[in-house]
Amino acid sequence: MDVAWDDSRRAFADAAQWFVRTAALVGDRWTRPGLGEWDVRALVGHTSRSLLTVETYLADPAATVEVASAGDYYRAIRAAAADPAVAARGRDAGAALGSDPAAAVAEIAGRVLPLVGARDGTELLTTLAGGMRLADYLPTRTFELAVHTADLATALRVPLDVPATAAAQALRLVADLAVPEGLAGPLLLAVTGRTGLPAGFSVL
Repeated sequence: MDVAWDDSRRAFADAAQWFVRTAALVGDRWTRPGLGEWDVRALVGHTSRSLLTVETYLADPAATVEVASAGDYYRAIRAAAADPAVAARGRDAGAALGSDPAAAVAEIAGRVLPLVGARDGTELLTTLAGGMRLADYLPTRTFELAVHTADLATALRVPLDVPATAAAQALRLVADLAVPEGLAGPLLLAVTGRTGLPAGFSVL
């Protein structure tokens, strides 16, 4: 996925700000069902990790590039993403947001966005999948923010106002993941209204 750094940084910022705005709408609904076994608090906690991992990984520079693209990152972490520990980390991250989760989310975004804004994308960081350039890793965080904020908006029954910048980048990543796996056909048929997607279909 070849995206100009300024465009990628803008997409990430727009996705983060949408997440902050949507979390502010939760009110007293933190224990409402969120996604799967997560309640809304756990879903917000998991989504907040899309910001926190950027901060954490920037503090742990890599020596070499081991993962060359956002698509390669997702292919590398497929087994880890299916681990039950992911659900537990979401609940733990939700608990860590404290007594005012919406304010905590806003504080995290206010801390992380300037960190990204001060970089040029060439920085090497150590991710779960291995060493990556920030410019290659950041689209994965935009994707996660876009998808999980959409999950949150769905749980809260508010409009799915995905920012155009983030939506465009997330959909490019969907294509990058679908095509090599031979999933382009069913995806194209579904998004053009020909048929629904098979049960359990996912590009991840």
